[in-house]
Amino acid sequence: MKKLLILLFCLLPVFAHAGEAKDLAEDPVLEKRMVGLAENLRCLVCQNESLASSHAELAEDLRREVREQMNKGKSDQEIIDYLVARYGDFVLYQPPMKSYTILLWFGPFVLLLAGAGMLFFQLRKRRQTVAESELSPEAQQRAAALLNEEDNK
Repeated sequence: MKKLLILLFCLLPVFAHAGEAKDLAEDPVLEKRMVGLAENLRCLVCQNESLASSHAELAEDLRREVREQMNKGKSDQEIIDYLVARYGDFVLYQPPMKSYTILLWFGPFVLLLAGAGMLFFQLRKRRQTVAESELSPEAQQRAAALLNEEDNK
């Protein structure tokens, strides 16, 4: 029984051998073009992954669609226009600047400036509060006298 178990463990690597993944397009030039284009497109499911690196089913379908469009002789821009018409500007990693994407492009900078302005005014207000709350010389002497009385007891 032990010999059979050892034999099975020895044969396990033979069954576990995996072949090299093949390109889905028959033409390697077409596949390279598809990957180059898919690097600039966003996966609609993963959102932070490119279409080329995503393993989602929708990403595979979109890559297949891109390959089919390339086989039909369409240019990269025509394919991008088709995907944008179908899925919107969200499919692009670098969406164009339009009236409704101004907030997307400049919103982070506006928030950063607003935060810096609030910080500046809060620090200025705190400095003024500290300066106003300093004790007068008479109040300092009175406080020192009270502390000395407590120490003498």
